[in-house]
Amino acid sequence: MYLRANLPKAQTDRMKQHTIKKEVSVKGIGLHTGKKVKMTFKPAPTNYGFKFQRIDLKDSPIISADVNKVVSTNRGTTIKNGDAQVSTVEHTLSALVGLAVDNVLIEIDGPEAPIMDGSAIQILEKLESAGIEEQDANREYFEVEEPVTYKDELTGTELTAYPADHYEVTTMIDFNSPVLGHQYASLENIADYKKDIAPCRTFVFLHELEQLLNMNLIKGGDLDNAIVIVDRKMSQSDLDDLAKKLEKPSIKVEETGILNTIKLRFENEPARHKLLDVIGDLALVGKPIKGKIVAKKPGHTSNIEFARILRKLYQEQRKLKGKPKYDPTIEPIKNVIELAKMLPHRYPFLLVDKIIELEDNYVVGVKNVTFNEQFFQGHFPNNPVMPGVLQIEAMAQTGGILALNQVDDPENWDTYFIRIDSAKFKHKVVPGDTMIIKMELLTPIRRGICHMQGTAYVGNKIVSEAELIAQIFNRTKQ
Repeated sequence: MYLRANLPKAQTDRMKQHTIKKEVSVKGIGLHTGKKVKMTFKPAPTNYGFKFQRIDLKDSPIISADVNKVVSTNRGTTIKNGDAQVSTVEHTLSALVGLAVDNVLIEIDGPEAPIMDGSAIQILEKLESAGIEEQDANREYFEVEEPVTYKDELTGTELTAYPADHYEVTTMIDFNSPVLGHQYASLENIADYKKDIAPCRTFVFLHELEQLLNMNLIKGGDLDNAIVIVDRKMSQSDLDDLAKKLEKPSIKVEETGILNTIKLRFENEPARHKLLDVIGDLALVGKPIKGKIVAKKPGHTSNIEFARILRKLYQEQRKLKGKPKYDPTIEPIKNVIELAKMLPHRYPFLLVDKIIELEDNYVVGVKNVTFNEQFFQGHFPNNPVMPGVLQIEAMAQTGGILALNQVDDPENWDTYFIRIDSAKFKHKVVPGDTMIIKMELLTPIRRGICHMQGTAYVGNKIVSEAELIAQIFNRTKQ
Protein backbone atom coordinates (compact mmCIF):
# COMPACT_ATOMS: atom_id res chain seq x y z
CA MET A 1 0.00 0.00 0.00
CA TYR A 2 1.26 3.47 -0.88
CA LEU A 3 0.63 6.50 1.27
CA ARG A 4 -0.07 9.57 -0.86
CA ALA A 5 -0.23 13.20 0.17
CA ASN A 6 -2.58 15.69 -1.50
CA LEU A 7 -1.62 19.07 -0.07
CA PRO A 8 0.14 21.57 -2.37
CA LYS A 9 3.89 21.12 -2.52
CA ALA A 10 4.28 24.84 -1.89
CA GLN A 11 3.51 24.07 1.76
CA THR A 12 6.52 21.78 1.95
CA ASP A 13 9.26 24.34 2.51
CA ARG A 14 9.67 27.40 4.67
CA MET A 15 11.89 30.20 3.50
CA LYS A 16 12.69 31.45 7.00
CA GLN A 17 14.18 29.58 9.96
CA HIS A 18 11.87 28.70 12.84
CA THR A 19 12.11 27.83 16.52
CA ILE A 20 9.52 27.25 19.24
CA LYS A 21 7.95 30.14 21.14
CA LYS A 22 8.39 28.77 24.66
CA GLU A 23 9.93 25.82 26.44
CA VAL A 24 7.99 22.59 26.84
CA SER A 25 8.83 19.24 28.40
CA VAL A 26 8.00 15.57 27.99
CA LYS A 27 8.64 12.74 30.43
CA GLY A 28 9.04 9.06 29.75
CA ILE A 29 11.25 6.01 29.90
CA GLY A 30 14.26 5.19 27.71
CA LEU A 31 13.53 2.18 25.51
CA HIS A 32 16.83 0.42 26.13
CA THR A 33 18.05 1.87 29.42
CA GLY A 34 14.66 1.72 31.16
CA LYS A 35 15.56 4.98 32.96
CA LYS A 36 13.01 7.70 33.60
CA VAL A 37 13.93 10.87 31.78
CA LYS A 38 12.68 14.40 31.33
CA MET A 39 13.35 16.15 28.04
CA THR A 40 12.84 19.92 27.76
CA PHE A 41 12.75 21.77 24.44
CA LYS A 42 13.90 25.40 24.51
CA PRO A 43 13.85 28.14 21.86
CA ALA A 44 17.22 28.70 20.19
CA PRO A 45 18.69 31.48 18.02
CA THR A 46 19.12 31.36 14.26
CA ASN A 47 21.64 28.91 12.80
CA TYR A 48 21.76 27.02 16.11
CA GLY A 49 20.39 23.75 14.75
CA PHE A 50 19.45 20.91 17.11
CA LYS A 51 21.54 20.31 20.21
CA PHE A 52 21.09 18.01 23.21
CA GLN A 53 22.35 19.05 26.65
CA ARG A 54 22.94 16.50 29.40
CA ILE A 55 21.92 18.61 32.38
CA ASP A 56 22.42 15.64 34.74
CA LEU A 57 26.18 15.61 34.09
CA LYS A 58 28.91 17.91 35.35
CA ASP A 59 29.17 21.14 33.35
CA SER A 60 26.03 20.16 31.40
CA PRO A 61 27.83 19.15 28.18
CA ILE A 62 26.17 19.84 24.84
CA ILE A 63 26.02 17.34 21.96
CA SER A 64 25.23 18.63 18.49
CA ALA A 65 22.80 16.62 16.39
CA ASP A 66 25.52 15.94 13.85
CA VAL A 67 26.17 12.72 11.95
CA ASN A 68 29.84 13.02 12.89
CA LYS A 69 28.79 12.61 16.54
CA VAL A 70 27.13 9.21 15.95
CA VAL A 71 28.84 6.40 17.87
CA SER A 72 26.27 3.61 17.69
CA THR A 73 23.36 2.45 15.54
CA ASN A 74 22.48 -0.65 17.54
CA ARG A 75 18.64 -0.66 17.63
CA GLY A 76 18.68 3.14 17.60
CA THR A 77 20.95 6.12 16.92
CA THR A 78 23.34 7.34 19.62
CA ILE A 79 25.32 10.58 19.52
CA LYS A 80 28.24 11.40 21.78
CA ASN A 81 30.53 14.28 22.71
CA GLY A 82 33.36 13.47 25.08
CA ASP A 83 31.89 11.34 27.87
CA ALA A 84 28.32 12.55 27.29
CA GLN A 85 25.94 10.71 25.01
CA VAL A 86 22.25 10.52 24.18
CA SER A 87 20.68 7.42 22.67
CA THR A 88 17.58 6.84 20.55
CA VAL A 89 17.49 10.40 19.22
CA GLU A 90 15.83 9.56 15.89
CA HIS A 91 12.15 9.96 16.92
CA THR A 92 12.81 13.33 18.55
CA LEU A 93 14.70 14.63 15.52
CA SER A 94 12.04 13.26 13.19
CA ALA A 95 9.33 15.21 15.02
CA LEU A 96 11.34 18.43 14.74
CA VAL A 97 11.84 17.95 11.00
CA GLY A 98 8.17 17.07 10.63
CA LEU A 99 7.28 20.48 12.09
CA ALA A 100 9.88 22.24 9.92
CA VAL A 101 11.59 23.59 13.05
CA ASP A 102 15.26 24.57 12.61
CA ASN A 103 16.66 25.65 15.97
CA VAL A 104 16.05 24.03 19.37
CA LEU A 105 18.05 23.26 22.50
CA ILE A 106 16.98 19.94 24.03
CA GLU A 107 17.80 19.57 27.70
CA ILE A 108 17.74 15.98 28.91
CA ASP A 109 18.46 14.55 32.37
CA GLY A 110 19.37 11.04 31.28
CA PRO A 111 21.29 9.02 28.68
CA GLU A 112 18.37 8.21 26.38
CA ALA A 113 15.45 10.05 24.83
CA PRO A 114 12.07 8.75 26.06
CA ILE A 115 10.36 6.20 23.82
CA MET A 116 6.87 7.56 24.62
CA ASP A 117 4.37 5.36 22.73
CA GLY A 118 6.99 4.21 20.22
CA SER A 119 6.18 6.93 17.71
CA ALA A 120 6.86 10.65 17.34
CA ILE A 121 3.31 11.95 17.76
CA GLN A 122 3.46 12.81 21.47
CA ILE A 123 6.70 14.77 21.06
CA LEU A 124 5.35 16.53 17.99
CA GLU A 125 2.12 17.54 19.72
CA LYS A 126 4.04 18.86 22.71
CA LEU A 127 6.23 20.95 20.42
CA GLU A 128 3.13 22.23 18.64
CA SER A 129 1.69 23.34 21.97
CA ALA A 130 4.71 25.59 22.44
CA GLY A 131 3.94 27.42 19.20
CA ILE A 132 6.23 27.85 16.21
CA GLU A 133 7.99 31.19 15.70
CA GLU A 134 9.51 32.58 12.52
CA GLN A 135 13.05 33.93 12.82
CA ASP A 136 14.88 36.66 10.99
CA ALA A 137 17.14 34.44 8.89
CA ASN A 138 16.64 32.42 5.74
CA ARG A 139 16.80 28.65 5.77
CA GLU A 140 19.89 27.14 4.19
CA TYR A 141 19.08 23.88 2.44
CA PHE A 142 21.11 20.95 1.29
CA GLU A 143 19.91 20.66 -2.29
CA VAL A 144 20.37 17.34 -4.04
CA GLU A 145 21.83 18.30 -7.41
CA GLU A 146 22.32 14.84 -8.90
CA PRO A 147 21.41 11.28 -7.88
CA VAL A 148 23.54 9.82 -5.10
CA THR A 149 23.26 6.24 -3.83
CA TYR A 150 24.39 4.15 -0.88
CA LYS A 151 24.25 0.35 -1.18
CA ASP A 152 24.93 -2.52 1.18
CA GLU A 153 25.30 -5.62 -0.98
CA LEU A 154 25.18 -7.91 2.05
CA THR A 155 21.77 -6.75 3.34
CA GLY A 156 20.29 -5.52 0.08
CA THR A 157 19.81 -2.07 1.57
CA GLU A 158 19.82 0.83 -0.87
CA LEU A 159 19.22 4.54 -0.29
CA THR A 160 19.15 7.07 -3.11
CA ALA A 161 18.65 10.83 -3.14
CA TYR A 162 17.27 12.45 -6.28
CA PRO A 163 16.97 16.14 -7.19
CA ALA A 164 13.59 17.66 -6.25
CA ASP A 165 12.26 21.06 -5.28
CA HIS A 166 10.94 19.82 -1.92
CA TYR A 167 11.55 17.07 0.65
CA GLU A 168 9.99 13.73 -0.19
CA VAL A 169 10.66 10.27 1.26
CA THR A 170 9.66 6.80 0.11
CA THR A 171 10.48 3.56 1.93
CA MET A 172 10.20 -0.11 1.10
CA ILE A 173 10.70 -2.83 3.69
CA ASP A 174 11.09 -6.57 3.25
CA PHE A 175 11.99 -8.76 6.21
CA ASN A 176 11.23 -12.00 4.35
CA SER A 177 8.30 -12.30 6.70
CA PRO A 178 4.96 -13.93 5.80
CA VAL A 179 3.28 -11.43 8.12
CA LEU A 180 4.80 -8.18 6.87
CA GLY A 181 5.44 -9.09 3.27
CA HIS A 182 6.62 -6.18 1.12
CA GLN A 183 5.46 -2.85 2.47
CA TYR A 184 5.76 0.63 1.01
CA ALA A 185 5.18 4.11 2.39
CA SER A 186 5.63 7.50 0.80
CA LEU A 187 5.49 11.04 2.16
CA GLU A 188 5.30 13.58 -0.64
CA ASN A 189 4.70 16.63 1.54
CA ILE A 190 6.21 17.28 4.95
CA ALA A 191 2.97 19.09 5.84
CA ASP A 192 1.35 15.62 6.02
CA TYR A 193 3.92 14.29 8.48
CA LYS A 194 1.76 14.80 11.57
CA LYS A 195 -1.24 12.79 10.43
CA ASP A 196 0.46 10.19 8.25
CA ILE A 197 3.88 9.46 9.76
CA ALA A 198 4.22 10.80 13.33
CA PRO A 199 1.71 8.30 14.88
CA CYS A 200 3.55 5.25 13.49
CA ARG A 201 5.19 3.13 16.16
CA THR A 202 8.35 1.11 16.22
CA PHE A 203 8.05 -2.65 15.71
CA VAL A 204 9.85 -5.80 16.70
CA PHE A 205 9.52 -9.48 15.93
CA LEU A 206 8.38 -11.64 18.81
CA HIS A 207 11.29 -14.05 18.42
CA GLU A 208 13.71 -11.09 18.84
CA LEU A 209 12.37 -10.05 22.24
CA GLU A 210 14.14 -12.67 24.30
CA GLN A 211 17.41 -12.02 22.47
CA LEU A 212 17.12 -8.28 23.07
CA LEU A 213 16.37 -8.85 26.75
CA ASN A 214 19.42 -11.09 27.02
CA MET A 215 21.51 -8.30 25.39
CA ASN A 216 20.47 -6.01 28.24
CA LEU A 217 18.39 -3.92 25.85
CA ILE A 218 14.72 -2.84 25.78
CA LYS A 219 14.67 -2.46 29.57
CA GLY A 220 12.04 0.20 28.99
CA GLY A 221 10.28 -1.79 26.29
CA ASP A 222 6.60 -2.43 26.74
CA LEU A 223 4.04 -4.22 24.63
CA ASP A 224 2.13 -0.93 24.60
CA ASN A 225 4.91 1.08 22.94
CA ALA A 226 5.82 -1.25 20.11
CA ILE A 227 4.15 -3.38 17.48
CA VAL A 228 5.11 -6.99 18.13
CA ILE A 229 5.03 -9.16 15.01
CA VAL A 230 4.79 -12.94 15.16
CA ASP A 231 6.10 -14.55 11.99
CA ARG A 232 6.77 -18.03 13.31
CA LYS A 233 4.98 -20.37 15.65
CA MET A 234 5.70 -20.27 19.35
CA SER A 235 4.18 -22.59 21.89
CA GLN A 236 1.90 -21.10 24.53
CA SER A 237 4.39 -22.16 27.20
CA ASP A 238 7.16 -20.17 25.43
CA LEU A 239 4.79 -17.23 25.18
CA ASP A 240 4.01 -17.50 28.88
CA ASP A 241 7.73 -17.54 29.75
CA LEU A 242 8.27 -14.44 27.62
CA ALA A 243 5.30 -12.74 29.28
CA LYS A 244 6.94 -13.28 32.68
CA LYS A 245 10.19 -11.67 31.48
CA LEU A 246 8.19 -8.72 30.20
CA GLU A 247 6.18 -8.65 33.44
CA LYS A 248 2.94 -9.19 31.52
CA PRO A 249 0.14 -11.52 32.66
CA SER A 250 -0.21 -13.27 29.30
CA ILE A 251 0.56 -13.06 25.60
CA LYS A 252 -1.63 -14.38 22.83
CA VAL A 253 -1.21 -14.35 19.07
CA GLU A 254 -4.04 -13.25 16.80
CA GLU A 255 -4.45 -14.67 13.31
CA THR A 256 -3.11 -11.43 11.82
CA GLY A 257 0.34 -12.14 13.27
CA ILE A 258 0.20 -9.09 15.58
CA LEU A 259 0.10 -9.58 19.33
CA ASN A 260 -3.27 -8.92 20.91
CA THR A 261 -1.79 -6.10 23.04
CA ILE A 262 -1.97 -3.53 20.25
CA LYS A 263 -3.91 -2.56 17.12
CA LEU A 264 -2.34 -1.18 13.96
CA ARG A 265 -2.98 2.49 13.24
CA PHE A 266 -2.27 1.95 9.54
CA GLU A 267 -2.16 -1.18 7.44
CA ASN A 268 1.45 -0.38 6.53
CA GLU A 269 2.46 1.12 9.89
CA PRO A 270 5.86 -0.67 9.99
CA ALA A 271 6.87 0.83 6.63
CA ARG A 272 5.69 4.24 7.77
CA HIS A 273 7.72 3.95 10.95
CA LYS A 274 10.82 3.14 8.92
CA LEU A 275 10.10 6.33 7.00
CA LEU A 276 9.89 8.19 10.33
CA ASP A 277 13.30 6.78 11.25
CA VAL A 278 14.83 7.78 7.91
CA ILE A 279 13.69 11.37 8.42
CA GLY A 280 15.07 11.41 11.98
CA ASP A 281 18.43 9.93 11.06
CA LEU A 282 18.86 12.19 8.02
CA ALA A 283 18.23 15.20 10.27
CA LEU A 284 21.83 14.58 11.36
CA VAL A 285 22.95 15.94 7.99
CA GLY A 286 22.47 19.25 9.79
CA LYS A 287 20.39 21.11 7.21
CA PRO A 288 16.88 20.66 5.78
CA ILE A 289 16.95 18.63 2.59
CA LYS A 290 15.56 19.52 -0.81
CA GLY A 291 15.42 16.20 -2.58
CA LYS A 292 13.59 12.92 -2.93
CA ILE A 293 14.86 10.08 -0.74
CA VAL A 294 14.09 6.52 -1.79
CA ALA A 295 15.03 3.96 0.87
CA LYS A 296 14.91 0.22 0.24
CA LYS A 297 15.20 -1.91 3.40
CA PRO A 298 16.56 0.98 5.50
CA GLY A 299 17.94 0.67 9.02
CA HIS A 300 19.78 2.97 11.38
CA THR A 301 23.23 1.84 10.22
CA SER A 302 22.47 2.43 6.55
CA ASN A 303 20.63 5.67 7.30
CA ILE A 304 23.66 7.05 9.12
CA GLU A 305 26.10 5.95 6.41
CA PHE A 306 23.89 7.69 3.87
CA ALA A 307 23.68 10.77 6.11
CA ARG A 308 27.49 10.89 6.18
CA ILE A 309 27.55 10.92 2.37
CA LEU A 310 24.95 13.68 2.20
CA ARG A 311 26.74 15.69 4.88
CA LYS A 312 29.97 15.55 2.89
CA LEU A 313 28.13 16.61 -0.26
CA TYR A 314 26.54 19.50 1.64
CA GLN A 315 29.93 20.68 2.86
CA GLU A 316 31.29 20.56 -0.69
CA GLN A 317 28.17 22.30 -1.96
CA ARG A 318 28.55 25.04 0.62
CA LYS A 319 32.10 25.70 -0.53
CA LEU A 320 30.86 25.85 -4.10
CA LYS A 321 27.76 27.89 -3.33
CA GLY A 322 28.99 30.79 -5.42
CA LYS A 323 30.25 28.63 -8.28
CA PRO A 324 28.99 29.96 -11.61
CA LYS A 325 27.18 27.65 -14.00
CA TYR A 326 28.90 27.30 -17.35
CA ASP A 327 27.11 26.14 -20.48
CA PRO A 328 29.54 26.25 -23.46
CA THR A 329 26.61 26.16 -25.90
CA ILE A 330 25.46 29.62 -24.79
CA GLU A 331 26.95 32.62 -26.59
CA PRO A 332 29.44 34.46 -24.36
CA ILE A 333 28.92 38.08 -23.39
CA LYS A 334 32.39 38.82 -24.75
CA ASN A 335 34.50 36.50 -26.90
CA VAL A 336 38.28 36.50 -27.12
CA ILE A 337 38.33 38.95 -30.05
CA GLU A 338 36.29 41.45 -28.08
CA LEU A 339 38.48 40.92 -25.02
CA ALA A 340 41.60 41.69 -27.03
CA LYS A 341 40.08 45.09 -27.86
CA MET A 342 39.68 45.85 -24.14
CA LEU A 343 42.80 44.28 -22.65
CA PRO A 344 46.37 45.16 -23.63
CA HIS A 345 47.50 41.52 -23.26
CA ARG A 346 48.44 39.39 -26.27
CA TYR A 347 49.82 35.91 -26.91
CA PRO A 348 51.20 34.25 -24.91
CA PHE A 349 49.85 36.34 -22.06
CA LEU A 350 46.15 36.74 -22.77
CA LEU A 351 44.79 34.32 -20.14
CA VAL A 352 41.04 34.68 -20.45
CA ASP A 353 39.10 33.33 -23.45
CA LYS A 354 35.59 34.66 -22.87
CA ILE A 355 33.28 36.37 -20.42
CA ILE A 356 30.04 34.53 -19.60
CA GLU A 357 28.63 36.85 -16.90
CA LEU A 358 29.11 40.57 -16.37
CA GLU A 359 27.23 42.57 -13.76
CA ASP A 360 27.93 45.79 -11.87
CA ASN A 361 29.66 43.98 -8.99
CA TYR A 362 31.02 40.75 -10.45
CA VAL A 363 32.32 39.12 -13.61
CA VAL A 364 32.81 35.49 -14.67
CA GLY A 365 35.47 34.49 -17.19
CA VAL A 366 36.59 31.24 -18.78
CA LYS A 367 40.13 30.08 -19.45
CA ASN A 368 40.53 26.92 -21.52
CA VAL A 369 43.85 25.35 -20.55
CA THR A 370 45.57 23.41 -23.36
CA PHE A 371 48.88 21.65 -23.71
CA ASN A 372 49.88 24.31 -26.26
CA GLU A 373 50.34 26.90 -23.51
CA GLN A 374 53.92 28.16 -23.76
CA PHE A 375 54.62 27.85 -20.04
CA PHE A 376 54.07 24.07 -20.04
CA GLN A 377 57.43 23.62 -21.81
CA GLY A 378 59.22 24.34 -18.57
CA HIS A 379 56.54 23.96 -15.88
CA PHE A 380 57.18 21.08 -15.74
CA PRO A 381 58.55 18.58 -18.30
CA ASN A 382 56.43 15.39 -18.18
CA ASN A 383 54.34 16.97 -15.41
CA PRO A 384 52.52 19.99 -16.88
CA VAL A 385 51.03 22.21 -14.17
CA MET A 386 49.71 25.74 -14.66
CA PRO A 387 51.74 28.07 -12.41
CA GLY A 388 49.77 29.55 -9.55
CA VAL A 389 51.00 33.03 -10.39
CA LEU A 390 49.42 32.69 -13.85
CA GLN A 391 46.14 31.61 -12.28
CA ILE A 392 46.28 34.88 -10.33
CA GLU A 393 47.07 36.72 -13.56
CA ALA A 394 44.02 35.14 -15.20
CA MET A 395 41.95 36.40 -12.25
CA ALA A 396 43.41 39.88 -12.66
CA GLN A 397 42.61 39.98 -16.38
CA THR A 398 39.07 38.80 -15.72
CA GLY A 399 38.68 41.43 -13.01
CA GLY A 400 40.14 43.98 -15.41
CA ILE A 401 37.16 43.46 -17.72
CA LEU A 402 34.82 44.38 -14.86
CA ALA A 403 36.84 47.53 -14.10
CA LEU A 404 37.24 48.58 -17.73
CA ASN A 405 33.56 48.01 -18.37
CA GLN A 406 32.96 51.05 -16.15
CA VAL A 407 34.70 53.46 -18.55
CA ASP A 408 33.63 54.72 -21.98
CA ASP A 409 36.91 54.01 -23.80
CA PRO A 410 38.32 50.80 -22.27
CA GLU A 411 40.89 50.43 -25.06
CA ASN A 412 42.71 53.47 -23.63
CA TRP A 413 43.00 52.09 -20.10
CA ASP A 414 45.28 49.53 -18.40
CA THR A 415 45.09 47.77 -15.04
CA TYR A 416 48.01 47.25 -12.66
CA PHE A 417 48.38 45.16 -9.52
CA ILE A 418 48.78 47.03 -6.26
CA ARG A 419 48.45 44.13 -3.85
CA ILE A 420 47.65 40.40 -3.63
CA ASP A 421 46.41 38.98 -0.32
CA SER A 422 45.35 35.57 1.00
CA ALA A 423 46.31 33.66 -2.14
CA LYS A 424 45.60 29.93 -1.83
CA PHE A 425 46.27 27.17 -4.32
CA LYS A 426 44.17 24.11 -3.55
CA HIS A 427 44.33 21.87 -6.61
CA LYS A 428 46.51 21.53 -9.70
CA VAL A 429 45.37 23.00 -13.01
CA VAL A 430 46.52 20.84 -15.91
CA PRO A 431 46.06 20.66 -19.69
CA GLY A 432 42.46 19.90 -20.62
CA ASP A 433 40.99 21.79 -17.66
CA THR A 434 38.43 24.55 -18.10
CA MET A 435 39.01 27.17 -15.46
CA ILE A 436 35.96 29.24 -14.44
CA ILE A 437 37.04 32.50 -12.83
CA LYS A 438 34.71 34.63 -10.70
CA MET A 439 35.77 38.10 -9.58
CA GLU A 440 33.58 39.94 -7.07
CA LEU A 441 33.94 43.54 -5.95
CA LEU A 442 34.54 43.78 -2.21
CA THR A 443 34.16 47.55 -2.23
CA PRO A 444 32.87 49.97 -4.87
CA ILE A 445 35.45 51.18 -7.41
CA ARG A 446 36.77 54.59 -6.33
CA ARG A 447 39.52 56.61 -8.01
CA GLY A 448 40.28 53.67 -10.23
CA ILE A 449 40.98 51.36 -7.27
CA CYS A 450 39.44 47.88 -7.64
CA HIS A 451 39.30 45.62 -4.57
CA MET A 452 38.12 42.14 -5.57
CA GLN A 453 37.80 38.58 -4.33
CA GLY A 454 38.87 36.08 -6.95
CA THR A 455 37.93 32.39 -7.07
CA ALA A 456 38.93 29.92 -9.77
CA TYR A 457 37.06 26.64 -10.26
CA VAL A 458 37.71 23.50 -12.25
CA GLY A 459 34.67 21.24 -12.24
CA ASN A 460 33.41 21.06 -8.65
CA LYS A 461 36.72 22.08 -7.10
CA ILE A 462 38.06 25.44 -6.05
CA VAL A 463 41.57 25.42 -7.48
CA SER A 464 42.73 28.85 -6.30
CA GLU A 465 41.50 31.99 -4.62
CA ALA A 466 42.94 35.38 -3.73
CA GLU A 467 42.07 38.91 -2.76
CA LEU A 468 43.32 41.36 -5.37
CA ILE A 469 43.71 45.12 -5.43
CA ALA A 470 44.44 46.80 -8.74
CA GLN A 471 44.25 50.28 -10.22
CA ILE A 472 43.22 51.34 -13.70
CA PHE A 473 45.17 54.07 -15.52
CA ASN A 474 44.35 56.00 -18.65
CA ARG A 475 47.43 55.38 -20.81
CA THR A 476 46.77 58.44 -22.93
CA LYS A 477 47.22 60.71 -19.90
CA GLN A 478 50.30 59.11 -18.30
